[in-house]
Amino acid sequence: MKKILFATVLTLLMFSSCSNDNDNQSSIPLTQAEIDDLKFLREEEKLARDVYLFSYNKYQVSIFNNISQSEQKHMNSILNLMNKYGIPDSASTEIGVFNNTDLQQLYTALTTQANISLIEALKVGATIEDLDINDIDDFISNTNKSDILNVYDNLTCGSKNHIRSYTSQLSSNGETYIPQFISNEYYITILNESNGGCGNN
Repeated sequence: MKKILFATVLTLLMFSSCSNDNDNQSSIPLTQAEIDDLKFLREEEKLARDVYLFSYNKYQVSIFNNISQSEQKHMNSILNLMNKYGIPDSASTEIGVFNNTDLQQLYTALTTQANISLIEALKVGATIEDLDINDIDDFISNTNKSDILNVYDNLTCGSKNHIRSYTSQLSSNGETYIPQFISNEYYITILNESNGGCGNN
């Protein structure tokens, strides 16, 4: 009986310790780099969603609609972190409008390319996921907070699923995608992996 009681108490103490670690971690203010990364990523995920909505409206191909919904979940995950740490939302509620001028210019360039043809729209999709993976890999080095890292891991997992989907669609149409941001070796590794569940993303 004493052994059972001891094991129960030990389990509760371990759970309490983990919970306290999370609470203590969230009470530590974010660095400016962490804040900047979250604000940028919130709009970058919006960029993906908005471009895919543009492509879906033009071509009515389900891959764009399906992945745009996933990007909305990514946006929500980042917003949850921003709310948790008291960071004002950096994203406009208007589709195709961005507060970050670089992302605004990128949206214009990508939708112009996507407007050319379905193949170009699929290449745009692969390009966006390529960029997302590369950027999140950089952002990971700017934080040690487990809640932020967990979201980054889920977003990277989702982007890998998406780039595999766009690559598959391109291959079915006799086209290939050449990575522009991640290395070709990393890209090939991603293609050879199986799709992951990626948490809620």
